[in-house]
Formats: sequence, structure tokens, C-alpha cells
Amino acid sequence: MATPAAQIGTPPARLSPVDVAQRYRDVRRHSEVLAAPLSPEDACVQSMPDASPAKWHLAHVTWFFETFVLEAAERDFEPHHPAFRVLFNSYYNGIGKQYPRPDRGLMTRPSLRHVMDYRHAVDSRMKRVIGDADHDRLAIIELGLHHEQQHQELLLMDAKHLLSRNPLDPAYADIDVARAAPPAPLEWLAFEPGLVEIGAAASTFHYDNESPRHACWLQPFEIASRVVTNGEYLEFVRDGGYRKPMLWLADGWAAVNAAGWTAPMYWREVDGEWFEFTLHGLEALDLDAPVCHVSHYEADAYAQWADARLPLEAEWEHAAAQAPLPQRAVMLHPRGVGTAGPFSDAFGQVWQWTRSAYLPYPGFRAAGGAVGEYNGKFMSGQISLRGSACITPAGHARLSYRNFFYPGQRWPFCGIRLARDPA
Repeated sequence: MATPAAQIGTPPARLSPVDVAQRYRDVRRHSEVLAAPLSPEDACVQSMPDASPAKWHLAHVTWFFETFVLEAAERDFEPHHPAFRVLFNSYYNGIGKQYPRPDRGLMTRPSLRHVMDYRHAVDSRMKRVIGDADHDRLAIIELGLHHEQQHQELLLMDAKHLLSRNPLDPAYADIDVARAAPPAPLEWLAFEPGLVEIGAAASTFHYDNESPRHACWLQPFEIASRVVTNGEYLEFVRDGGYRKPMLWLADGWAAVNAAGWTAPMYWREVDGEWFEFTLHGLEALDLDAPVCHVSHYEADAYAQWADARLPLEAEWEHAAAQAPLPQRAVMLHPRGVGTAGPFSDAFGQVWQWTRSAYLPYPGFRAAGGAVGEYNGKFMSGQISLRGSACITPAGHARLSYRNFFYPGQRWPFCGIRLARDPA
């Protein structure tokens, strides 16, 4: 079951069995490293319908390779376990039935140990397949590795939400992390009107939703040199931002009232002092760190309060074209970039909400077959985010990357960059 190389966007010269085999080992190992701090009990529990147990993430990414690579490559293919085809299928209707997503936390069997056995058995089979793979098969393996990196980020998102529900405030990783350096003063970077190109270049890996590269016209705009900090957002909270309906989109105001939001997710006020639950446990709120875990509704309301707006995703991409990509490994909490320079926090801190609906680019066509369900069918009702977060795996961030979530979701590592129209 191959997919056209054009859908992946990786040229033949960039793919070799040796390179893909090494990358396969690295990515698969890193997933297990991220899961290691979790107990078997942690790995089984699902804290809300949007989240999944760590055990399910580890199995699903393995299911992807078994289903989209081994089934097509092995002459006498047999699944590791017939039931896994349903249990660990996420949303691929072209493959068959799926176990209900809200019930994934009820799967006490297979155990975490059996899931790890499944991973290692598929890895052994993949090792044989990669050595003889042609370009199209290497391309789908490369897609599977980027897919696994997405789930590495989801695993940490979901683990944080799970641990936050525990009254013991347990830490995922019990290590000391330095506080953020004071941020540089916010500056407004001005851009003239003009025709710009956005989207992925054909010579680099990208998901299908990042293409085709195309021209679009931008009106003059200004965009903030850095993201909004916790301290700045705390001013919005203290000014009654969650009690002023005129700041909010109608659906956002409904969400505030239905869910009782009074601050970003994971913020807690104790005796007049603010704290934040992190993957390191409960910490005093770091006023200099980027605000994180706000919904699109909250980001938009803050922008209204600040007499600004959120950027269009084309504005964001055009402005961030010279921003440095992160070279370090995954962090566990956004810590800011101090005075490193304008837009130096575009990547590796928080995903940044835009005001753009997540829709197909002009000329977009989903790939044929079940793999074509990867992105295209979600292009409705969601909002695009840009950049990358502190938990995004190294090498997975790029200028054209289009993340997307529903506007009311807060458990992703999402923050705010402001934009505005010239006076």
C-alpha cells in the first residue's frame, strides 16, 4: 500500500534505506524514552475523551507501520494480533472499524508489557523490510516516522492532563528547571502589502496539508516580535477579562460560562498567589515564561483586550521566514528566549494560534486510499496554529507546518502572538 512521493514531498535523493533505518531506530527509541517515566497504571488511564492513554499511543504508531508498510511488503503477512487492527485504528475508515475513542482508557488488556512486545515484534519485521524498500515504500515509512513524532507530542500532552487530575500533583519528570529570563520589550514588526508565497517547497518533507505552495496577497500588517508572557496575560485576568463578554467571540463566551474558565488551563490561585501545574509538578507561576494552554477563544479575547488581533497564518509564515529552527531536544515547559531577538521564539516554545480557519490550500487534493484520510477530512471547523512547542520533537518543526485544533481546546501547548493593522 504505497503513496505517491508527491504527496509526501520528499525527493528521491533524500531517501536511502540506510538513513531511513537509522531514523526509524531513533524515533522508535525516543517514544519509549518518553513513556518510561510513566507507570503501567499511568499508561493505561484516559483522563478525558480528547486524550488517549500512553499505552494506546505506543500501540497505534506501531499499528501504522504494520498496516501501511508490513501488510503490503510481506508476502505471507499475518497481523501480530488480529484484534489490534480494530483496537489501535484511530480514524481510518478505509481500513475498517475502530474501537471508540472515548473508551480507550477501558482497555486494561493488552497490558503495557504486551504493547511493548508488539512494538518490538513489528520493529524486527520492519528492519527486514526497510533494507529492500523502494522509494515509495521509504516515503510511507518516512510519513510514519513523522506521524510517530506527532504522537510523541500527544503522549506528553495527554500525560500532563492525566497527572493534573491527581490531587497529589505528581511530576512526570522530577527535575529542576531554570526560570525564564526576562523577555525583551515587545516590538511591532511592520510589513508592507504585497504578493507572497506560502506553503512547503517541493524539495522538503511535508504533510499534504502544507501544499501546494501558492501565492497570496497580504495587506499591510504589524506582528509582535515575541509571544505573550504569563505576566502579561495575568494582567488580563486581573482586569476581569473573563468577566467581560464584549471581548469574547459568542462561542467563546458560551465556553467560558459553560466550563467556568477564569484563567488558562493548569493555572491555580492559592491564597492570592498564582501557580501552574507543569510536567515538573506544581510550580509558582513564571511571569516571564510564555503563556500556555489557552484556547483560541482566550487568545482572541486577549488580543481584543490588548487592542490587537491574532495573525493570519500567511502573515505568520511570511514574518517567521527568517526565524531559527530549534536544534535542541524536547523541553517539558515553555521557558522563553529572553532577548535573543525578534521572532526567536517562533519555534520551540508554544504553538501560536492564528485567526485562520484550517482549510485546504488552493489546488489541494488528498492522496488516494486510506492514507489520504491523514489530514484532508479534518479541514472543517478547526483553527490553524503555527510554530512549534517546547514538547515538539527536534527536527519536527518547520516554517510551513500547519497544526490544527478546535477553538475550545486547551490541553495542547498553545500560546499567543499578537498582530495588528497599521494605524
